[in-house]
Amino acid sequence: MTKKDKKKNEEEEEVKAFPAEEQGILPKETSEEISEDMASGEKEADVYSEEGRKDLAEDGEIENWEEGFMEGASGGGQLGKDALTGEPLMGAETVELLIDGKKYRFVNSENAEKFRQKKEAEKF
Repeated sequence: MTKKDKKKNEEEEEVKAFPAEEQGILPKETSEEISEDMASGEKEADVYSEEGRKDLAEDGEIENWEEGFMEGASGGGQLGKDALTGEPLMGAETVELLIDGKKYRFVNSENAEKFRQKKEAEKF
């Protein structure tokens, strides 16, 4: 065995592997598991998860615009702005539009209609 090979073997022996749980790496919970935990009281509904936002909005603890703002904030901010104009969604009324499985938000229905027409025109 050469000196290089010996050093390589010693380095490999020093590396220790720890289970993911010991490192704080836990499997991601499913949406259903999170909802069940909130329903049973094991978890508090919070605005940082989709399930929590939905629960808080249904209970009237947050308004629609707050739900949209937090969804945008948790997704890097892309949903916190009007999809057509880029205006922040800070008003009391937000309009949601689902196109090809993607959710878009707007500050008013006029912007939503213009955006829908623009997307339809892009298809042709």
